[in-house]
Amino acid sequence: MTDRRVRGSHTGRPIMVLLDLLGRRWALRVLWELRDGPLTSRALRAACDEASPTVLQGRLAQLRDAGLVDHATGRGYGLTVRGRELLDAFAPLYDFAERWAGDKPASSTTPG
Repeated sequence: MTDRRVRGSHTGRPIMVLLDLLGRRWALRVLWELRDGPLTSRALRAACDEASPTVLQGRLAQLRDAGLVDHATGRGYGLTVRGRELLDAFAPLYDFAERWAGDKPASSTTPG
């Protein structure tokens, strides 16, 4: 994967490839919704606020190609070991967001 060129990067560095994938519409949401276990296409679409089936299936295909999501007949879509590892890496960001959401709004003045 390191030799792929992606939007905004001429290097194809792994971090740029990952950020490009995760920045695509619904990618992070799909991963997040699969955190508690596999979901069928229909359940995943409902969890993703009725995302377009075409867009959702395209994103799932990309996440499968990246080795983050898999699909098993009768079980639905679920995270792979690598997908779970990625979500675990987001734990500090999740904790920050929870604290941030509980903070009072910052002053409307900006320094400088």
